[in-house]
Amino acid sequence: MADSKFKVTIITPDGTVYDNDEATMIVMNTAGGQMGVMANHVPLIASLKISVVRVKHDDGEDEVAAVNGGIMQFDGHEALIAADSAELPERIDVERAQHAKERSEKAIEVAKRSHNKDDLARAEVHLKRAINRLKASKYSKKLQ
Repeated sequence: MADSKFKVTIITPDGTVYDNDEATMIVMNTAGGQMGVMANHVPLIASLKISVVRVKHDDGEDEVAAVNGGIMQFDGHEALIAADSAELPERIDVERAQHAKERSEKAIEVAKRSHNKDDLARAEVHLKRAINRLKASKYSKKLQ
């Protein structure tokens, strides 16, 4: 493996979602803000937000995954993302994600009217996940 490239693996409780050793950069949203990491970066561990993780390559083609929280560990040569759940764009059921978004928006309205903070927080997380999946699904159209 060249010094400017590194391995990126995304795992979930259901198994490996992504595994590639040709990354030149990975960009993700962490609890501390957006972060980009390249080969030989200092080792780190970061908590990930619900967001799209972008894996960049030499050829200019980015790959993305919708990641729903988790952690990223980087040792300078390999990035390991352990996510609660993750999906590549081609695996996302857009219609299902759109329905989940609509259900979440309705649940938010109901929770606000009833002043139920727990239901509101839960519905907001579901909405973030649905929007994240919809956002990631659009990347597959751009990359083809």
